[in-house]
Amino acid sequence: MRVIAGSDRGRKLRAPRGATTRPTGAKVREAIFNILGPPPPYPVLDLFAGTGSLGIEALSRGAVAAEFVERDARALGILHRNLRELGFSGRARVMGASVLRALQSIASAAEGRVFGWVFVDPPYASDEAGPVLSMLAGGELLADGAVVIVEHGRRHLPAEVFGTLVMTDRRFYGDTGVSFYRLQRGLA
Repeated sequence: MRVIAGSDRGRKLRAPRGATTRPTGAKVREAIFNILGPPPPYPVLDLFAGTGSLGIEALSRGAVAAEFVERDARALGILHRNLRELGFSGRARVMGASVLRALQSIASAAEGRVFGWVFVDPPYASDEAGPVLSMLAGGELLADGAVVIVEHGRRHLPAEVFGTLVMTDRRFYGDTGVSFYRLQRGLA
């Protein structure tokens, strides 16, 4: 697995062996970033980060900073190593916690900190995307016009609206689905 574009194009990303971590494939990552375009002037947040491939891709493409949340110890070790080897440690923050607990912690310490892109890539068979989207929609962690990108299985589609988050696009790449939500502040 490699970084697709930006300052670190072609650099190798490490991934743990086994099925506990499912890194986003190159074809899906490239499609996501082609749809998103240039990074926003805000940090990005990579939830269920695993190897960090989405947040690292955003950093390589010029994101100002990235925060990563992952609870699996093996994946955390690989994530730290990827950030260190690519020289992104100074622009990255990593939290080893469950996503909902991490979001609560970030929100309580936010002090005006907001994110322009949020990547949500839970295990496909889980129902974790819904509570995460609801928490993001109900909080103050998203910048105006923020985009939340949810990777999911073809058979596990998240709802089209979560409070102030409205789905604007959904694409499929084999069994992988990607749904894009945009923050619409006046909806709640």
